[in-house]
Amino acid sequence: MLIRPIIFIIKLILSIIPLWSIQILGIIFGHLFHFFKNNTKNILIQNLACTNIYKNESDLDQAINLNISETGKTILEGLSIWASPQKRVLDWVSRVEGIHNIAQAKRLGKGIIFLTPHLGAYEISSIYYGSTHPLTVLFRPSRLSWLSNFMDNGRKKGLIKLAPTNRSGIKKILQALREGEAIGILPDQAANKGEGEWVPFFNRPAYTMVLVSRLVKKTGASVIMVYTERLSLGKGFAIHLEAIKSKEIDSPTGLNKLLERIIRKNPTQYLWNYDKHKGYESQLEKFK
Repeated sequence: MLIRPIIFIIKLILSIIPLWSIQILGIIFGHLFHFFKNNTKNILIQNLACTNIYKNESDLDQAINLNISETGKTILEGLSIWASPQKRVLDWVSRVEGIHNIAQAKRLGKGIIFLTPHLGAYEISSIYYGSTHPLTVLFRPSRLSWLSNFMDNGRKKGLIKLAPTNRSGIKKILQALREGEAIGILPDQAANKGEGEWVPFFNRPAYTMVLVSRLVKKTGASVIMVYTERLSLGKGFAIHLEAIKSKEIDSPTGLNKLLERIIRKNPTQYLWNYDKHKGYESQLEKFK
């Protein structure tokens, strides 16, 4: 019974306080969360260490500490985005790079597939595009009903529609593409059982979705990689849009190579505490 009033209070606070306050609270939350959730912190450390992006222990330790702060910001920003009206979220967008790629894709008329990895403030880009154009976003519903309602209502801003990661959801995004509309996918989310392949991702096997390559082959849709970079404290966000050639993502292996390239642009803002490699031990022999 206490959940609803608590959520209401949290939503109210996060919809009022300025972005810099949200981000400072996020830093504090990130360190507290990973202090008490030691398993989650270990996943973050292992994932970041295995990338070999950082060549010495000092740089790696610094990156881990920074990533914990950035992850906390991501979580608090996400809650704030869901709690806030569309205009407030759009005001946080400081600049958009590569906007011409959208116009070029729309002229082709075969729909657009936006690939949005868990990098930076990834909830913002869909709201930006969906404020002026129809957008169907594929998402995995939360198992917690109270959180699911909060997420769903917070994401359905402007012209955004949601499609769950099941057969009915796949039908929805196919229909949207056939009508020349856009869809959004989190391409680094672990695929559902039977819907992915074990392929390398930063030097370890990851169960990667085949959906993206199949959608491109089936519809001929244009593909745009989009990520939202977090700028300095309270200064907002920069949305980056990059047109992707279909041959780059014609397989899960190609998709992961693309993701690695994008993540390397700003690795400390990636969600490394997400266990994309769960169950990979059974695949190690194939990758030796």
